[in-house]
Amino acid sequence: MTITNGLVPGATAAAASGAEHVETPVAYDAILLASFGGPEGQDDVIPFLRNVTRGRGIPEERLEEVAHHYRAFGGISPINEQNRQLKTALEAELVSRGIDLPVLWGNRNWEPYIGDALTEAADRGLTKLIAIGTSAYSSYSSCRQYREDYASALESTGLTGVLEIDKVRQFFDHPGFVQPFIDGTTQALADVAARGIAPADTRVLFSTHSVPSTDAEKSGPESRGFGAGGAYEAQHRAVAEVVMAASGATAPDTGIDIAWELVFQSRSGPPTQPWLAPDINDRMRELATEGAKAIVIVPLGFVSDHMEVKWDLDTEAMETAEELGIFAVRTPTPGIHPQYVSGLVDLVLERVNGTPTADRPALTELGPWYDVCRPGCCENVRLGFKPALAGLAP
Repeated sequence: MTITNGLVPGATAAAASGAEHVETPVAYDAILLASFGGPEGQDDVIPFLRNVTRGRGIPEERLEEVAHHYRAFGGISPINEQNRQLKTALEAELVSRGIDLPVLWGNRNWEPYIGDALTEAADRGLTKLIAIGTSAYSSYSSCRQYREDYASALESTGLTGVLEIDKVRQFFDHPGFVQPFIDGTTQALADVAARGIAPADTRVLFSTHSVPSTDAEKSGPESRGFGAGGAYEAQHRAVAEVVMAASGATAPDTGIDIAWELVFQSRSGPPTQPWLAPDINDRMRELATEGAKAIVIVPLGFVSDHMEVKWDLDTEAMETAEELGIFAVRTPTPGIHPQYVSGLVDLVLERVNGTPTADRPALTELGPWYDVCRPGCCENVRLGFKPALAGLAP
């Protein structure tokens, strides 16, 4: 029976009180793998983009501009196939550990939708779900919007009061998420060195999706006082520092630290609206004038090689590097890296077992992040607060 008088809507009894970290074991009976979704053919592209931008007043001509990115890949976003592979990898990891938890998959913007996954759960008699959103950081688009979609899907399917949905904590600094970036950066720096390029001439750019500056400022709980970039920017910077320290980014023979910085990509707002900057391509052009000869691009904000990685980095950023005569290499995203997959299962087990907070791994001083999102966390200033699960209102 769903708790109706708890502080957290739609939560299990253990999470309904709104504790920052839930240390009571919960007998979940399914995992909900939730993702962004993407088109799987040319005819899907514009309807998909309409779903993504619904309510934002984006003109059709702007949708056609973005559609070009998808049409260059046959109208097929790689994200759905990547999630099929991740679902399969999670299922295999669960079986290898003797854990009997089915994995249901639903998207926010394209088939299969989150509502489809919830309907499947109800049909199978699965009523306690632990959700994994395929986004590691705190912001409106990478956390709260997922939580709003869980609430909306419960309402639209008529399953409010039937299903309970909790979520794993944001996992930006969990070792399973961070280790693939350490591995990739270590290898990329070795590749740069093998070309005879000095550390002083090398730059590491940690790239993530730009968001409106107002959304960034509101990311995370206000009580943490992160400042202009909010928790979103603070989390990325903290993880980047961990990656640099662990990947041998200091030349042992000279002691010269390889310079790094956080950059942004995939901006989609009007020019009059401030978004997080600098843009990766703009910064690459500046670095060329500063004498940089090699750039390592680390897609720190992304869990897999979806369209923003394949187009914005592998196509546009690489074209910029070629234009500038700079050697550039892009490191892998976690994808189905064994430690990433294992780490996601570990995050589920934290809630299954009610793991004490002190025993939960976190590679930065910011974590471990909250199981239950704090009041007012990750507000969208333009849209205001909508009903959302897995957090305290509003």
